[in-house]
Formats: sequence, C-alpha cells, structure tokens
Amino acid sequence: MTPPDAPHNRWSDLDRPPLNVAALRRGLLRPDGLWTSLDVVEATGSTNSDLAARAAGGGLAEGTVLVAEEQTAGRGRLDRSWTAPPRSGIFLSVYLTPGGVPVERWGWLPLLTGVAAATGLAQSAGVDMALKWPNDLLVTIAGTERKTGGILAERAGEGVVIGIGLNVSLRAAELPAPHAGSLALAGAVSTDRETLLRAVLRSLEQWYGQWRDANGDAAESGLQAAYAAGCATLDRTVRAELPGDRSVVGEAVAIDGDGRLVLATGDGLQEPVSAGDIVHLRGEEGGLT
Repeated sequence: MTPPDAPHNRWSDLDRPPLNVAALRRGLLRPDGLWTSLDVVEATGSTNSDLAARAAGGGLAEGTVLVAEEQTAGRGRLDRSWTAPPRSGIFLSVYLTPGGVPVERWGWLPLLTGVAAATGLAQSAGVDMALKWPNDLLVTIAGTERKTGGILAERAGEGVVIGIGLNVSLRAAELPAPHAGSLALAGAVSTDRETLLRAVLRSLEQWYGQWRDANGDAAESGLQAAYAAGCATLDRTVRAELPGDRSVVGEAVAIDGDGRLVLATGDGLQEPVSAGDIVHLRGEEGGLT
C-alpha cells in the first residue's frame, strides 16, 4: 500500500484501481430490483447534471445509475464545488421516480439517502458514520468530526436525481478544506470502491423500498427515527443561516415529520428550519462547523 501522503500519478495510482463496471452490473442489476442500468464514465463535469439533462428529455428509467471516476465540476448544495483526485472517491447519481408518494414527501429523499449511505458505509468500511442535517456525511478523525461526503437532490423530469459524493482514499495533503475527511483517514477497514458502492446502492434500495411502501410516511417506514438516531446535529446548539440573510441560533431538538430541523430558541419558541446552512456551535472542540 502507498503511504497516506506519498506522491502519486493522476491515472496510475495502484491504490486507486478503476471500477469494474461488469462486476458492478452483475452484483446490482436484477430483474426484480430497483437498479435498471449502471454506467461508469472516466470523467464528467457532474453526474447530477448529466442525469438531469437526460431526465429533462424524457424516457429516463427509474433506477438509472451513473458513476464517474472523476468529476471536474461536481456540485454540492448552493452550487458549491466538489472536486477530488481521479478514482479517490465515489461520485454517483441515481434517478428515482417515486410515483404514488405525495410530492410534498419527496423532501425526505436526501435524508433517506443519507441514512442509506451511512448504514451501507458503516457496514462495509467499518467506520462510524454520522449525519449533519440536512445532507452531509461525517466521520471522526483524531477526535474531530470531518465531512467525508455530501448529498444533492434535485427535481428532474418526472422524478428526482440524487447525487452522492464521497471521499474514500484521499490523503491528508489532498483534502480540499480543513474540515474535510476521508474514509481512509478515519481508519476504514476497506477502501475498495466497488465494495463500498455496492453496499451504498443496496442500502439505498432497501430504504427507498421501505419508504415507498409506506407511501412516503417517514415515521411509518422507520426513516424519521433512523435519521434522528444518526444525526450529529441534534442536541447541539447551532446557528441556522437562512435564505434572505437571516440567521437563527438555538438547540436542535428534533427532526419533524417533514424532515425539517426543529430549533428551540432562547425566547422559548420552536422554529422548524426547512433549508439553510447549519453551523454546529456547542462542542466545536470535537465537532464540525
């Protein structure tokens, strides 16, 4: 194995082999399963943008999976960039069309994806995962929470494109920001991307099926409780930076039935937050802002 901070070449890193698309298809595509197609491309700007464009043209099947070995213009929330060295992570998007589920419940899909990804990665990588509301995946490195992944969901065509970006083998010198991390730096027992990718997609299929069978009811499907149990934002003092240059400080006390973060503010009120940036304030010595 190459030492964590050793120099490496762009496409010849032996610790970062290419994905085997044939093996992934054999392991994930089943006649009765959710995933209907899976493609791996060498590089693209954004897998989310690619699937969204195809969905806008009509005819994109539910269960389409697109994976990139490298993203050159990956996007996070609020159009923030997401970049990483080739083959150093998992960069994928899937297309879901939850027909029959009321559209007002579709907002649970990014949170559902977070639960599914954290569950699959904890099992396959052997790393404790946590969720930062609404769409970050956290690991702990040297006692400090670090962001190792993010989720982006956007409406497209008749459904939703959901993207997952995950830092797998990034070395310390390759991290894009001080608060970033990777599975390797968190001591993962496996950084084999095919193993991790299969685990994430199988977990997503299971959680999506449960949620859809419950007609999108997060409580009935167990999703609401599972998200709350794995959410590192709850029981902390946070600042919610909201649209319109407004901010609210309070204790994060619950995830409500609509997937909103409920803050108990200093004036005794409870305010549900549906969108915005969350900054963890209490426990910063061991936490991620």
